[in-house]
Amino acid sequence: MGVLVEKNEGGYFFTGIAKLSIVGMLVSLSAAFINTIWAVYIDSFLNSEVYTGFFSTFLTIVAFVSFFLFVPLVERSDKAKIFSYSLLSFILFYLIFSFSSNLILLFITAIVMTAALSLRVTSYGLLVKDISEKKNLAKNEGLVYTFLNISFVVGPLVAGFIAAKFGSPWVFAISALFILTAFVFFKSTGIKDEDGKKRTDRNIIKNFREFFKKKDRTVAYLLRGGVNMWWILIYLFVPLWMIRQGLSTSDIGIFLFAVAVPLIALEFFFSKKAAKIGFRKIFQFGYLLVAAIALVCFFLSNVYLILALLVLASIGLAMLEPTTEAYFFDILGGKERYRFYGPFNTSIDFGNFVAKILGSTLLIFLPFNALFIMYAVLMFLLFLVAFKTKKIIESRRR
Repeated sequence: MGVLVEKNEGGYFFTGIAKLSIVGMLVSLSAAFINTIWAVYIDSFLNSEVYTGFFSTFLTIVAFVSFFLFVPLVERSDKAKIFSYSLLSFILFYLIFSFSSNLILLFITAIVMTAALSLRVTSYGLLVKDISEKKNLAKNEGLVYTFLNISFVVGPLVAGFIAAKFGSPWVFAISALFILTAFVFFKSTGIKDEDGKKRTDRNIIKNFREFFKKKDRTVAYLLRGGVNMWWILIYLFVPLWMIRQGLSTSDIGIFLFAVAVPLIALEFFFSKKAAKIGFRKIFQFGYLLVAAIALVCFFLSNVYLILALLVLASIGLAMLEPTTEAYFFDILGGKERYRFYGPFNTSIDFGNFVAKILGSTLLIFLPFNALFIMYAVLMFLLFLVAFKTKKIIESRRR
């Protein structure tokens, strides 16, 4: 009960991390709604898969740069205020998408929104870290990611229905309502941020160089990036393959629903386990399981058996998704998190970019099942990288 509610005079109350998890779930629900229709929405203006892909790649670059660009702002500012202002900005962004059809305005909004997203992600992650005791960080990250994944189970199913029945503008409008609810709830929690750093690091190139200068940070970066490489297989390549195998879009929805179930069921469990036995073993088991499943899939031809195994692989991802972030915070010293957490989040864009480039290039020359060999190799390499992690056991910390 302690992680969700605590007993004070007068009764039981939600813990700080429970409140942040609920806020994160509401924000993620809006993100799940938008992600469901985003590619189709942009394509409706550009009428080209190629141009849509290029624009998506451009936004990825904007996100990558933004995480480094905003390091000084994150260092010196109140993270609770940054998070609040970023939520308000997303209400405006979604309303613009809902009511406007001006192409230039929409593209400018998308670029600014992508930059603002880096502030939202960074400030939220730092609030989770700052509200957590050292011995409970992995467990708290597991709780947060469990709530986030609940949104990504429900969101796509509901958003797809709304878009089909009422149109994309309604999806944006309802997403804005979720963000407004998250903002009001967050302000009601009274969560405050501790003071940041007085001296800030303004040199973007230096921050980039300093981040990767230390081996432990680079290892954490690669392990987090590997998680996002896998999600490109699941959310991009596999759905396209399913269509070519004669399955329907509803089958894709069922598959993606099933993929998220192990995450919801097991992420909190594995996060607590990591706090007791250490991160290294969890990373190794997680990546080795995923690599083995990808390898087995290469030798199979039955579509449903392959899909079942890919759902099973989510057990490995449940070991990795929340723990890689907790491990990163644990290897930092002092207030390094204010300088390096933003750059660490570019591991998401790095993983997405690598998986898209390698996977797309491979498919030009080889059949789809070659992707499974590629992923087996990538995941096994990350299994080897996990041996380079520090032996950190949070339960032994005070």
